[in-house]
Amino acid sequence: MTDALLQASATPPTTSGPALFFKLWLANPLQMGSIVPSSTALCSRIAALVQRAEDEVVLETGAGTGVVSRALLAAGVPAERLVVVEIVPEMAAHLRDSLPGVTVLCGDAFEMPALLPRHMHGKVGTAICGIPLVLLPQEQQRRYVQSIEAVAPGKGFLLYSYCVTSPLPYRALGLAARRRAWTPLNFPPASVWQYMPAG
Repeated sequence: MTDALLQASATPPTTSGPALFFKLWLANPLQMGSIVPSSTALCSRIAALVQRAEDEVVLETGAGTGVVSRALLAAGVPAERLVVVEIVPEMAAHLRDSLPGVTVLCGDAFEMPALLPRHMHGKVGTAICGIPLVLLPQEQQRRYVQSIEAVAPGKGFLLYSYCVTSPLPYRALGLAARRRAWTPLNFPPASVWQYMPAG
């Protein structure tokens, strides 16, 4: 395991999730993508779309304060089969403290082949993206697609977004796209898009 791998413990977090989220949003709104964490309605729709075999993990990138992570656990994903990635050290520490048994990786989701433990390569059932890819240039979006494809070949990923239409130029990225869920109960209203390698 690398230094980036943090095993979650049961230590209570020093800062609550919403307070931490807002604090970090004030520091870097573009990195956060939204002023508030995702709603229960959105998180439950994401969790309902997860598929995995018994020997596969669920990979969540851009996990933030863990609202989606907790919905995944509540929906039946075993803690030992959930891997969450967060680049902000303070948030990664919060996830470590608040998600016992979950593997927390503090690092860059655009470098998944180096970040994800080797024995998990090819063992990702569903990848979920909480990174605001719509705000990034196309070349960065392409890097993310390639990063996920390297560890979850052929699986694609789920992306939740506040865009009415596809947040990614999927054809230019070699992807097929399908909106799998929408909820007006999130603020702002949100969609869950599924992207798969085209062809």
